[in-house]
Amino acid sequence: MSTEQEPTTPQDELSQVPSTQQPEAEDHAAALDELQDRWRRALADLDNLRKRHAKELVREQAAERARTAAAWLPILDNLDLALAHAGSDPSAVLEGVKAVRDQAIDVMRRLGYPRYEETSVPFDPTRHEVVGVAEDPDAEPNTVVQVVRPGYGEGENQLRPAAVVVSKRQE
Repeated sequence: MSTEQEPTTPQDELSQVPSTQQPEAEDHAAALDELQDRWRRALADLDNLRKRHAKELVREQAAERARTAAAWLPILDNLDLALAHAGSDPSAVLEGVKAVRDQAIDVMRRLGYPRYEETSVPFDPTRHEVVGVAEDPDAEPNTVVQVVRPGYGEGENQLRPAAVVVSKRQE
């Protein structure tokens, strides 16, 4: 009898591992494969969602542009009518143009941008842009005395501030 042991290889060592560890390793490998598959599917789903959202966004933007343009069509029609009657009574043409302007103001209001052009209100730098200063003995200092160009919108939906003339302090 020889007391020397033969050298072992890694395969020999694996074959000596109790059989209960091999099925456990196979279970772990199967679970890992399943998790990787689920991860790849989730990535694919996310990519599809991004693509679908991009297409939907383009579609919604086009629909909103169409709704806005449709709101302006009656105004364009009435301007065409006013131009067709330009040779007639000037006062009738003037009334027609005023009516078209009122229609345009209403469209802006319906789009969420109401017009404001009030005077005798305190100057508010978030709603007004000073384009001039005037002395007005009847007005409080820093009060809007004239609106040069009306503003549209409110709060964070403001398209532009009103251009105003403000009263200055009397010295």
